Amino acid sequence: MNIYTRAQIMTSLCPGDAAALIAQGFIAQAEGRVQLPPIQSLQFPASNGDCCVKSAWMSGDEVFSVRVSAGFYDNPAKGFSSNDGLTLIFSALTGQPVALLRDGGWLTSMRTALAGQIVARAMAPSQVSGIGVVGTGEQARMQLEQLMPVTACRRLTVYGRNRQRLKQYCEFAEALGFDVAATQNAKDVATHSNLIITATPSREAIIANEWVNPGTHITAIGADSPGKQELDAHLVARADVIVVDSIEQCCQFGEISGALKSGLIDKGRLLVLGSVLSGRAIGRRDDTQITVADLTGLGVQDAQIAKCAMASLAH
Repeated sequence: MNIYTRAQIMTSLCPGDAAALIAQGFIAQAEGRVQLPPIQSLQFPASNGDCCVKSAWMSGDEVFSVRVSAGFYDNPAKGFSSNDGLTLIFSALTGQPVALLRDGGWLTSMRTALAGQIVARAMAPSQVSGIGVVGTGEQARMQLEQLMPVTACRRLTVYGRNRQRLKQYCEFAEALGFDVAATQNAKDVATHSNLIITATPSREAIIANEWVNPGTHITAIGADSPGKQELDAHLVARADVIVVDSIEQCCQFGEISGALKSGLIDKGRLLVLGSVLSGRAIGRRDDTQITVADLTGLGVQDAQIAKCAMASLAH
C-alpha cells in the first residue's frame, strides 16, 4: 500500500481536473450510479468537535474510498488546524488496500471549496455585484480562492465574530486582489452581496430572511452534521430555487432539514445538484430569483478527489 503525505498531495493535485471529476460524481449520484452508505457521525461537545466517516463507490470504478474527517473548532486557539483527516483507498476487485492519503484534512477542504465553485458556476446571478463570505476559517479562505475563476467580481464583504481572525482574513483576501469590507454585523453581508458563501460551524441562524435581496444566490457549506445551522429557515422557504447535494442527507441535517421539520417547505421543492449539472433540472431561471444550495458533503466527492489525487501522484 502506498502512503502519500499532505505535501505530496497538495503539490500534485490539479484543482481544475478535480472539479471536473467532482461534478461527474454529483451527476452519477443523481443518476443512481453511486453507492453511498449512511454517514457515521460522532459529536464531541466538550471539545467543540465532530468527526464523520464517509464512504463511496461509483459504478465501474476499480477502487472505492473511505474518508475519515474531523473538525475541532477550538483548535486554532491551541495552535492546531481546525480540520484533520485521511482517505483509505481500496481495490473494488480484490478489497485490498491500495493507498493511504494522509492529507491532514486538506482534501476535504479542497473538495468542499470546489463544490462551492461548481455550484456558483451553475447558480450564481449573471452579474455578481458583490461577494459575501460568512466565516473566517480555512474553508472560508478556500471558498474565496475557488470563486475567483467563476466571476471577475472582486468586491468582498466578510463577516466574522473574532476581530483578530477577521483582520487576518482581510489581509488574505486583499493579497488575492479583493476590495474588502470587514464586518461583525452579518446583515452587511446580505445588504452588499448577491453571491454569498456561509462557511461556519454555527448552531444558530446567522443570515436572516429579511436581509436578503432578490437575485441573491447563497451556498451554505457549514451545516454538515446534525445541529448546525447558518440560514434562517424562513429564508430557505422564501428561496425560488433550492438545490441540495443529496435529498436524503439534507432531510436529516443541513439548512433544508430545519425548514422541512418546521413545515415551511416540502421535499418536492428540492432539486438535486447533479440533476442541475446534467441539465435534467433547471436551476436559476433569471436574475431576480433567490437561490439556495445546501451542501452537506457526499462521500462521492471524497472518492472523486481521491481518484484525481491518485492519478496526479502516479505521474
